[in-house]
Amino acid sequence: MSRMADRIAEKVRRIKGSGIREFFDIAQRLEGAISLGVGEPDFITPWSIREACIFSLEKGYTSYTSNWGLLELREALSDAIYKESGVYYEPEGEILITTGVSEAFDLAVRTIVNPGDEVVLHEPSYVSYPSCTIFAGGTPVCVDTGVEDEFKLRADNLEERITERTKAIILSYPNNPTGAALSRKDLEEIADVVNEHDLLVISDEIYGRLTYEGTHTCFSSLNGMQERTILLNGFSKAYAMTGWRLGYAAGNKEIIEAMMKIHQYVMLCAPITAQMAALEALRCDEEVERMVSEYNRRRKLIVKGLRAIGLSCFEPKGAFYTFPSIKTTGLTSGEFAKRLLMEERVVVIPGSVFGACGEGFVRCAYAVSHHKIKEALERIGRFLERNR
Repeated sequence: MSRMADRIAEKVRRIKGSGIREFFDIAQRLEGAISLGVGEPDFITPWSIREACIFSLEKGYTSYTSNWGLLELREALSDAIYKESGVYYEPEGEILITTGVSEAFDLAVRTIVNPGDEVVLHEPSYVSYPSCTIFAGGTPVCVDTGVEDEFKLRADNLEERITERTKAIILSYPNNPTGAALSRKDLEEIADVVNEHDLLVISDEIYGRLTYEGTHTCFSSLNGMQERTILLNGFSKAYAMTGWRLGYAAGNKEIIEAMMKIHQYVMLCAPITAQMAALEALRCDEEVERMVSEYNRRRKLIVKGLRAIGLSCFEPKGAFYTFPSIKTTGLTSGEFAKRLLMEERVVVIPGSVFGACGEGFVRCAYAVSHHKIKEALERIGRFLERNR
């Protein structure tokens, strides 16, 4: 290790870079590559949302906003959350506008975690959760989920991992990378565990609008959970606004105010142009429904296609990811992904980057066109023929 590298904080040194971005960066340099890797909608942000941004610039909205975010946007979000889930959050004090859900999650963990606290999370899960927990001085404790149980977090498995040091649990359903979803009954059983052990919950519901079977249940809508839950959501996925970097957190007033205190020092405020656009986005239900309907068509296409070429594949219930098993190939998920990329120019993400129990699977994002999905399936099929 070089002298300068030795000066980097130990907890930062021991965390690997994002396995998702590693494959994305390689694919960018390969001509003709089809990416099923990055979870980014291929839709352009709907025109009325872009127009609202343009109009805000024409009117000269280029300043800072309140650290909390535009009050008008917080009021609109309060109305939208109440309409969808029946949970009311005060626009002043219980809702914080953030620079994407990633920032909201980081703020939430840093606000509630003390050194040595344990945070329980289910895996496979999004790559940021354990790393941000470590950055905050906490210890991530993982609960494995498996395809035999549709990648659902079960209350009894959760209970087994709780100790006297457990501070909070992280929920992320619909799930990235598996596409799993939890029913209201599943969530109520988890809520009982939360109440029994006096825990907090960080509930990342960014894919809530992308639910294909049944109805998404907001965790804070369950009995006794509003005060215990930090609800995270944003505009990236359902509204095709990834590059706008806009999210929000809602919850207990004291916790949200503490999150704002960190936010005001490290970020100050989310971009005003994105906030103005988000006001219009909340009026675009028809556009969201159109995109969700198309994702559903792609979901059926890719699941049917993966099964047809010989890969066992759980049918996702939400988000826009499939998580097929590649165990029959005899390759690790990393070997499979790297060879598929170099030999057939198709990007998938090794399941192992989402936790140890993701080994033997790969994540395929179907946020791409029908044509690209069909071409990717043909290429994967050729690759499998050579590796049986």
